[in-house]
Amino acid sequence: MPRENLNDLQAFVHVAREGSFTRAAAQLGVSQSALSHAMRGLEQRLGVRLLTRTTRSVSTTEAGARLLDTLVPRLAEIEDGLAALAEYRERPAGTIRINATGHAAEYIAWPRLAPLLQQYPDLKVELTADYGLADIVAERYDIGIRLGERLARDMIAVPVSPPLRMRVVGAPSYFRQHVVPQHPDELAAHNCVTLRLPTHGGLMPWDFGKDGNELSVRVSGQWIFNSMGMTRAAALAGSGLAWLPEDQVQPMLDDGRLLSVLDNWCPHFDGYYAYYPSRRHVTVAMRTVLDALRGPMG
Repeated sequence: MPRENLNDLQAFVHVAREGSFTRAAAQLGVSQSALSHAMRGLEQRLGVRLLTRTTRSVSTTEAGARLLDTLVPRLAEIEDGLAALAEYRERPAGTIRINATGHAAEYIAWPRLAPLLQQYPDLKVELTADYGLADIVAERYDIGIRLGERLARDMIAVPVSPPLRMRVVGAPSYFRQHVVPQHPDELAAHNCVTLRLPTHGGLMPWDFGKDGNELSVRVSGQWIFNSMGMTRAAALAGSGLAWLPEDQVQPMLDDGRLLSVLDNWCPHFDGYYAYYPSRRHVTVAMRTVLDALRGPMG
């Protein structure tokens, strides 16, 4: 195949991964019609059908799936080789893609990396907030940020936060109408703001511990969110009790907008780690970002 068709192969990978010409075209910065024409041309040149198109989605044929499995690791090697050239630059440059939980993205990555990008204008960071257990290798991320207990195998991991702690909080207006719980089991009688995350499938349980005893409580209430930010907003509005990271609610606890309960049942636990594949070449840009993630807040 002529070398100029390498772009079509790269485009095919985007279409196959996204299952959509619309989303793939947006990523590549081309029109949907141009991308569709390029895929038809690629199929004609190879003499096989690579994609099955419907009105709602695009999927790979058996031949397309085989080509995708062949292309992904080889294109990754090319990208890593090109990224390694950054070693010859005096200043970090290029794009570092990071996948992190929403909490880690907001409270770890953003405050530490924002000053870094001001210092290095040629450096870019693509930060994706994702509570799913993303495969950073398959999805072409450079760095993942997750709790220590959720790290994938065969990864190099470095701590980027101190131990964390969850707190059960509610607004003063809520406690004027409800008895303060003294034990986690008493949460069953409360209107709790619950969180649904892809890593848990159902509603996220509230985990507690005291004197070596661990307790996981299934709570319920009128509000269910998939965002910790909305969960905190509901608690501030007096809509119920919420279970949130301490750093996310500490300013509200300090000024009295929120009150915490069951503190003696809320121990510290292992914090966040930045991780990346052990076989990955660490460029100047990536090393700079990792150093910033391990450093103090900006």
